[in-house]
Amino acid sequence: MERLNASDAKREFGEMLLKAQQAPVGINKNGKPVAVIMSMVEYEQIELMKEQYLKAAIQEGLEDLEAGNMRPGKAVFTALKKQI
Repeated sequence: MERLNASDAKREFGEMLLKAQQAPVGINKNGKPVAVIMSMVEYEQIELMKEQYLKAAIQEGLEDLEAGNMRPGKAVFTALKKQI
């Protein structure tokens, strides 16, 4: 991924928008990554994947409940933290 510092991104905004249509562009401020500019198409694809993942996770949870597969809340949060 191409990266620009915030000053260059501001100065080359139009060019950055064109580049973002091909691939995400990272923006750094004070040497640290702070943002990513991407095409609307790519953003919508990511949002759709997140929605599909959440729906699948909810469905899996409902199926577990129906099957009687339950665990204490603390165990669930511990497992989720390991996944993140």
